[in-house]
Amino acid sequence: MKRKTFDAILTSFGGILTVILVVAGSLLLWGYNFASQNVHDQLAEQKIFFPAKGSPALASSEIGPYLNQYAGQELLTGPQAEAYANHFIAVHLKEIGGGMTYSQLSAKAQAQPTNAKLAGQVDTMFKATTLRGLLLEAYAFWQMAQIALIASIGAFIAAFIMLVLTFFGYLHLRKVSPDAMM
Repeated sequence: MKRKTFDAILTSFGGILTVILVVAGSLLLWGYNFASQNVHDQLAEQKIFFPAKGSPALASSEIGPYLNQYAGQELLTGPQAEAYANHFIAVHLKEIGGGMTYSQLSAKAQAQPTNAKLAGQVDTMFKATTLRGLLLEAYAFWQMAQIALIASIGAFIAAFIMLVLTFFGYLHLRKVSPDAMM
């Protein structure tokens, strides 16, 4: 095989790889924007606010260290959703259920169908557990958006490097003698 043919194939492959990396980076950036905006919009619709600074709700050692930084703010981001779910709702779920989960309380309530207090406790646990799960899902989608952002930056950097290498490949290709062999 002639050297010029081999160099032309490699350089063309570099150009194609550059285009693929730019497309991948663009799609990853679109995914980041889509997921981030949806997480923000869905959380904004809920109008959840953290307790105000100095609030007794933030006095607990299980809650305060995690939520004080967000005191009084509206819950709009993945990290806020994770903090609220794991350090506010989860703490209250333990208190409401006496350390039991929703499913444990529900089984207990089914065994005592006339116990109205227990039924109310189960209802509250169900609602709070559902909200906690939804907030943690928002956090998961926010985290996936962050991964897509990092991957898009990596793809754009790799595309730039491949573009430079492809450019030098074409410069080199112009210098190679048409008759040179490998």
